[in-house]
Amino acid sequence: MSDYKVLPGPEAYLPPSAASMGIVLPDPGEGLIEGRLVSEDEAIEAAARKLLSAKVPTIFPGPQVLWSWDELAPKLAKAIRELAVTTPARIIPMADYRPKYPKIDPAVEINPNHPNLTIWHNKIDVCLFVGVKSQALPFTQFKHDYKK
Repeated sequence: MSDYKVLPGPEAYLPPSAASMGIVLPDPGEGLIEGRLVSEDEAIEAAARKLLSAKVPTIFPGPQVLWSWDELAPKLAKAIRELAVTTPARIIPMADYRPKYPKIDPAVEINPNHPNLTIWHNKIDVCLFVGVKSQALPFTQFKHDYKK
């Protein structure tokens, strides 16, 4: 496990991939906070602290919540709604966030709910992505077994 951590400032605009820095994804029941594997409880507590101390906390439910028609999706949707009410956080659905190639003007061509543009334009300081697949997530995350 690497001691690498994305630093505030210019590096945060184009951080190296977590995998290239020796960061491994957590197993179910674990979390990842700034490159450290921690217990799921510690990860949830850290996420709650961040959301509660944020100026513009925002939750982004992605395709696995919005378009998954399995028994997990409604449970996640309900949990997201309850979290947003108690935090209070905004909810911005990320139904589709794929850019158009080969040449694009991001502010015009990318779906208006593209995470980068949405975060920048709304000055979001803390966000929680749920049901978004990405191999390049350079931020704190945890995997939870919601089927329990």
